[in-house]
Amino acid sequence: MAFDEGLAQRVREVLEDRHDVVEKRMFGGLAFMVKGHMTVGVNGEELMVRVGKDGYDSALARPGAREMDFTGRALKGFVYVSHDGHASDPDLEDWISRALSHTESLPPK
Repeated sequence: MAFDEGLAQRVREVLEDRHDVVEKRMFGGLAFMVKGHMTVGVNGEELMVRVGKDGYDSALARPGAREMDFTGRALKGFVYVSHDGHASDPDLEDWISRALSHTESLPPK
């Protein structure tokens, strides 16, 4: 599956001051890895966000968020966010901030 290059560029701009981000193709799209962990990504026009199990329910309650279910089952701790949920820069920055908060709590790989 192709990914939205415009959304990927917006993610890059939010993360541009970090020196620990690696881009990697995965999940049929583009993932941004921090400390070796998938943190956020782009799949089609959707944003993939790693929020962790503790942040999962509150993330799902936000506009545009849904279960990340690319395997047919929900992947707990990850959500997809539709365009409506990340269209504004503040919304995108908030999703990335949530993902970074979770990823930074994990040990490096």
